[in-house]
Amino acid sequence: MTTSSAATASSTNSTMHPRGLYTLFFTEMWERFSYYGMRALLVLFMTATIADGGLGFDDVRATAIYGLYTAAVYLVALPGGWIADRMLGAQRCVWYGGIVIMCGHFILAIPAEATFYIGLIVVVLGTGLLKPNVSAIVGELYPQGGGACDAGYTIFYMGINLGAMLGPLVCSALGESSRFGWHYGFAAAGFGMLLGLVQYRLTSKHLGDAGRFPAHLQAGVDSEAAPKYAWLSVGTGLAVIVLVTTLALTGVIKISALVLAQYSTYVIATLAASFFAYLYLFGRLDSDEKKRVGVIMVLVMCAAVFWSGFEQTGSSFSLFAERYTDRVFFGFEIPTGWFQSINAIFILICSPFLAALWVNLARRNLNPSIPMKFVLGLVQLGLGFLVMVFAAKMVAAGDSVLPTWLILTYLLHTTGELCLSPVGLSAICKLAPKRFASQMMGIWFLGFSLGNLIAGLLAGRFDPNSLEQMPNLYLQIAFMAIGSGLLVLIFLKPLKKMMGNVE
Repeated sequence: MTTSSAATASSTNSTMHPRGLYTLFFTEMWERFSYYGMRALLVLFMTATIADGGLGFDDVRATAIYGLYTAAVYLVALPGGWIADRMLGAQRCVWYGGIVIMCGHFILAIPAEATFYIGLIVVVLGTGLLKPNVSAIVGELYPQGGGACDAGYTIFYMGINLGAMLGPLVCSALGESSRFGWHYGFAAAGFGMLLGLVQYRLTSKHLGDAGRFPAHLQAGVDSEAAPKYAWLSVGTGLAVIVLVTTLALTGVIKISALVLAQYSTYVIATLAASFFAYLYLFGRLDSDEKKRVGVIMVLVMCAAVFWSGFEQTGSSFSLFAERYTDRVFFGFEIPTGWFQSINAIFILICSPFLAALWVNLARRNLNPSIPMKFVLGLVQLGLGFLVMVFAAKMVAAGDSVLPTWLILTYLLHTTGELCLSPVGLSAICKLAPKRFASQMMGIWFLGFSLGNLIAGLLAGRFDPNSLEQMPNLYLQIAFMAIGSGLLVLIFLKPLKKMMGNVE
C-alpha cells in the first residue's frame, strides 16, 4: 500500500516534483512562520523589564526556559511519530497538530505570566504532532528515493526557511514596537498558523494516500491489536502534563528552569539510548536494518552537537544583537528579532544551488556521502564560532560591533546547515525501517531536542557582567563542532559500508 499510494500521490517524472510537495511546502512554511516568529521574541520578552511589558527574568533563567521550550518542541516529535504510526496516520496528525499550535500562540497573546507558560506547552504539544509527520510524508512522495528525494527535501527546506524569514520580520516588528507590544507579536504567529491550516485543508487532496494511514496498517502487521491501548496511553500522558502544570502554576510544587534543563539532558539522552536498544532487541530488525539504524544513531549524535551551537541564534546571539551590536541604519533602529531572519534569507539564496549541486554530482557519481556532508556541516559551524571569537574580543574591550560579524557567522552556519539538516531528513527516510518511519523521524528530531537544550544551557553561561569570558566560550563551542566533524571523518569508510546501497 505504501509504494502504490505514494506513487499515486507522486505521479512524477524526472523533471517534476509531486503536487503534494507544494501542499507540504506551504503548510510547513506557515508553521515555521509561527514558530520562528514567536521564537524571535521569546528571550527578548523574558529578559525585558516588567515596565516594558516583559517578564523581567535574568539571562540564566530566560535562556534555560528557552532551551527547555525548544528542546521540548523536538522531544515530543517522538510520541508524535508514534501516534501517526500506530493511531491516526501522518496526514491527520499534521491537521490536528496545526490546530493545537494555533491555539497555543493565541494563548501566548494573553498578557499574563500563567498564560505564557500554558501557551508554550500547548505549542509544544501541537508541534510534536505536526513536525515529524509533515517531514515523513515528503519521503513517501518519493518512493524512488535517490537524488530526486534529496532535491525534494531541499525544496521542502526552502518552505521551512521562507516561513523562518517572514516570521521574525512580522512578529518582531509588532512585538518590539512601543505602539503594539509583545503580545501582538505572539498573536501574529497564531494567525500565520491559521493560514497554514486553511491552505492544508484546501490542497491536501494532492497528497493522495501518502501518510494517510497508520504505518502498522500499511505494513499489515498487528492491524487490529496495535491501537488497542494507544488512546489510554495518550490520555494518561496528557493528564500528567495538565496535573504537573496546574501544581506548578498554583505554587504547590516549585520548579527551577535551570535545574530542570540540566537534568533533562540526561533524560533525553537516556530516552534516545533506550529507543535504539528497544529497536535492536525487540524491533525484529534484520542485519542490514541494524547496520542502518547504527548509522542513524551517529547522525542523531552529530545533529545534537550541531544544534547545540546553531541554536545560539535565538539565545546568546539574540542578546548579543540587542546589547552589543550597532543596529542603527540611516536613523532606523533595526528590531533585534530581524537578525534571526538572516539565516533563512541565506538558505533561500543558497538552497537552489545546493539542490542542483547534489543532483548533478549524483549523476556523475561524485555526490559526497551522507556522513561526509555531516562533516562539512559541523566544520562550517565551528568556523562561524571562530568569527564570533573576534567579535566577542571587541565587545570585551568595550566596543559595540557592526552587524557584519553576526551576518558572516550566520552565512557560515547556513552553509553548514544546508549540508546537514535537509540531508539528514532525507537520510532518515532512506535508512529507517519502513515500519518505524515516523518514529525514526521523531528520533531525528530528538537530536534537535538535545541540541536545543544544551544550547540554552550554554547561552546561560554568557554573563553580561563578565564580558571577558565571552571569547573563550565561543572558542570552546568552535572546538567542539570542528572536533566532532573530524571524528566522523575518521570513521567515514565504516559508516559508508554500514549504509549498504543507500546514497
